[in-house]
Amino acid sequence: MKITRNVIDLKENEVFVFGSNLSGRHGAGAAKQAMKFGAKWGKGVGLYGRTYGIPTVNASVTARLSINKINSFIQEFIQFAREHKELQFLVTAIGCGLAGWTPEDIAPLFLEATTLENVSLPREFWKVLNQ
Repeated sequence: MKITRNVIDLKENEVFVFGSNLSGRHGAGAAKQAMKFGAKWGKGVGLYGRTYGIPTVNASVTARLSINKINSFIQEFIQFAREHKELQFLVTAIGCGLAGWTPEDIAPLFLEATTLENVSLPREFWKVLNQ
């Protein structure tokens, strides 16, 4: 059970995984913090710098994405993590801020990631997954 640290100070091989929007406007929350680690303005999906964006909000940042759409981005992330074992991925509580989802909604989408040694999940996701 690998838990994402509360205070993120990335080590050399670590990647900050955050909830993004489809337009890549990283202006608040974990997305704003991601800018410090190399997230690119205008790029809302995937690896940039030492960050990986998983969209949870639409391009105009006015509505959350559906669970099915978020899940498709999470599955892409899980496949990416599986292919990049040299990196450690520190997942934040994506979707549980601006998007308005709860850990009960989002955590089950990461169930497959629990088998990967290089993925850490937030404590609130583990609470749901361990029930």
